Amino acid sequence: MLTGAGGKLGNAFCQKYAADYEIVAVCRRRPPDVPSQLERYVDPLAPSDESVNAASVYVIYADLARPGEVERVVDLVMARYGRVDLLVNNAAETAFHPTGLADGEQALADFDRFYTTNVGAPLRLAVRFAQRFWHADAADNRAHNRNVVNISSLSGHQVYSGGQGIYASTKAALNHLTRHLALEYQSFGVRVNGLSPTSFPALIPSEEVADAVVRLDRETVTGKILRVDVEDVASGAEQAG
Repeated sequence: MLTGAGGKLGNAFCQKYAADYEIVAVCRRRPPDVPSQLERYVDPLAPSDESVNAASVYVIYADLARPGEVERVVDLVMARYGRVDLLVNNAAETAFHPTGLADGEQALADFDRFYTTNVGAPLRLAVRFAQRFWHADAADNRAHNRNVVNISSLSGHQVYSGGQGIYASTKAALNHLTRHLALEYQSFGVRVNGLSPTSFPALIPSEEVADAVVRLDRETVTGKILRVDVEDVASGAEQAG
């Protein structure tokens, strides 16, 4: 299950990996640009060819900051699939406050929603899936390498200018929450890791961030915050070459 599915990373992940994962794409307003139960694609040169819709995702519209929405999403997912092997917490409030904190009324006005979306929703989803599914069968969790990937940011580690105080503090909180979840969830065989990319697609391609999510999913590590910066992407390209 992927939250924030209509954003840059959500689109990149769904477009690149819909054939590899059965994706539940959770979005607030805009779905990912891929076939789904709500939208079919047509090749004008071969209108009867349904192969373009083979790798479709299942879209759920939800505002995860609203009371009860996380639980509604969990109910829908469990009713339809009965299991979740990978939870990617990608939904986030990302606006900056260039007028700053001391003089910026908007930063204070946005504080609760930013923390509810960027920290509270990932926690609630991880807790509800643990209560509904993961906690009962550690052996099956380990057999399927079940895990959570929380999408953070380099701003959660470093201080940048430009009014990032509220946003960055939510990502720092998410990083530490990730470590605590990893410590607790290892008792029933579910891994929890974080991903801290630099700005994308401005500095690195969104597809590189999607690849890093898959890397964490396929590893066996837990409690890791994986940084993805310009140097990391360049190094990976050189090794691949």
